[in-house]
Amino acid sequence: MQVFVTGASGFIGAAVVTQLLDAGHHVVALARSPQSAERLTAQRADVHPGDLDDPDSLRAAAKAADGVIHLAFQHGEPYDQAAGADRRAIAAIGDVLAGSGRPFVVTSGTLLLAPGRVGTEADPPDPASPGAARAGAEQTALALADRGVRVSVVRLAPSVHDQVRRGFVGALIDTAERTGISAYVGDGSQRWPTVHRQDAARLFRLAMDSAPAGSVLHAVGEDGVRLRAIAEFIGGRLGIPVRSVPADQAEAHFGRLSSVVGTDAPASSIATRRLLGWQPSGPGLLDDLAHGRFFTEAQR
Repeated sequence: MQVFVTGASGFIGAAVVTQLLDAGHHVVALARSPQSAERLTAQRADVHPGDLDDPDSLRAAAKAADGVIHLAFQHGEPYDQAAGADRRAIAAIGDVLAGSGRPFVVTSGTLLLAPGRVGTEADPPDPASPGAARAGAEQTALALADRGVRVSVVRLAPSVHDQVRRGFVGALIDTAERTGISAYVGDGSQRWPTVHRQDAARLFRLAMDSAPAGSVLHAVGEDGVRLRAIAEFIGGRLGIPVRSVPADQAEAHFGRLSSVVGTDAPASSIATRRLLGWQPSGPGLLDDLAHGRFFTEAQR
């Protein structure tokens, strides 16, 4: 099967490409820079030049593919702007796939669910959640099920980890080094779902292979690791104090993380495991922190 993958050169995307190639699929990967193209070629993927703001390029690649996995997101751009680009890219790809029955796997996140309770695959986005801006992309994607697309949405845990300093935990370590304090908000009881990168990649491949149209899937290995436990581990490894930061001082301390770092956002993947037989097997977050390379200079 020829699979078109956006975001293929990213942290999660690279693992998804490996999963697909190992399963015998042919991967065509979107690349917006020569550097990305070089990395993808080294992985044995074919390169399709373009980006999320080039709908004609997206349509052309989707038209030639037997299935599409959409992982790209304009990280670093204003969140609402990036979410809008994501939604438009999904619509462009969906128009090409309409009526074909081909698989289309779209990426979302569990942070768009209501905080303070364990979110499930059946739960709708909450307009007041930290990730609410991505709700439109989910809705755009799931509507394609009624247009003859075998679409599914994978909601990623906010902490995707695999031995190196990336993502949510990487940002916490950076903040701890910059401030000299490994902090948590309030009493630190906030729960953060996590998933190992290889487990997440395997779920994307399973979703493409067999997820029913309209499926919502949770890439969650651990329902919720306490923020204080993460902060204590980081503080111990860096040899710095571990302290509570009041909620009204979170923005000053955590910067761009402040909007989400104090959110209690646990999530379950029970329904996903039952539907696709997906069983996370990678190490948990704290075990990965203990044995990975999060604290080495080379991984910054």
